[in-house]
Amino acid sequence: MRFQTAEPFRIKMIEHVKKTTFEQRTEWLKEAQYNVFKVKAENVYIDCLTDSGTSAMSKNQWAALMMGDESYASCDSYFRLEQSIHETYGMPLIQPVHQGRAADYLLAKIYTQPGKIAIGNMHFDTFRGNAEVLGALVEDLVFDEGKDAASPTSPFKGNMDVAKCEKLITEKGVDQISVIILTVTCNNNGGQPVSMQNIKDVASLAKKYNIPFVMDISRIAENAYFIKTREDGYQDKDIVDIVKEQLSYCETAVMSAKKDGLVNIGGLFLTRNQDVFAQANQLAIVHEGFITYGGLAGRDMDALAVGIK
Repeated sequence: MRFQTAEPFRIKMIEHVKKTTFEQRTEWLKEAQYNVFKVKAENVYIDCLTDSGTSAMSKNQWAALMMGDESYASCDSYFRLEQSIHETYGMPLIQPVHQGRAADYLLAKIYTQPGKIAIGNMHFDTFRGNAEVLGALVEDLVFDEGKDAASPTSPFKGNMDVAKCEKLITEKGVDQISVIILTVTCNNNGGQPVSMQNIKDVASLAKKYNIPFVMDISRIAENAYFIKTREDGYQDKDIVDIVKEQLSYCETAVMSAKKDGLVNIGGLFLTRNQDVFAQANQLAIVHEGFITYGGLAGRDMDALAVGIK
């Protein structure tokens, strides 16, 4: 058996959960009309629904909460978050939002159009919902093996089928495609990773047809780990460098910060395009909050700034 090292952290805090009986669970389900979303969280022993926002924060993140600046405009917390994103992601323009679906809303408002197609490997539900409400069409083009859990092992089952993507573009016409979005990892087929080569290929295709290329990077650090361990040429590269390389190929990125950011709340809309950033700012002011807090408390932005690192 291969020697396993211990986890590189110590646990400083615990939360007690209560054990329940079969009879109690039966009664609670009946009271909830068999809708598990209505079962009180205090009665759930093992939560298989919540996918983020429950990570334990580090002592440095807890300390950062005390640094929170709650000024309405140009708070210090925003600039600490901005610096952290510059260093870790290499993206220049940052619009914080209260959580991932708000970033998806900005993405859908800016990049989709009624009747036109947004292509993705597999769009996450909150982007799909926002896009469809706005009248856009969405297409999932993950490659076939990514749809079949019983298929032969592939190291990157989140990859987009580039050939199918180009076929759709040529058949429908470039003017009918509004955006190409790559979700890393690919959440809707079980968090399957996307290879760096696939990111490059999709970016190249988007550039060929002058179609905006966007990434959903909610789990980009995890995707970087898979690239490091599974893709040739990346074994000796640092995770941060792999993260930055992934992002170097896209114009804009959105994320739920509750995943890789290891915080309880937050989202990000990141871009290189100044015009897109201006649109995101105006939408955020109407729907989220001022540009430099976007619906987040300053303390939460400080915790996120540390969590990203």
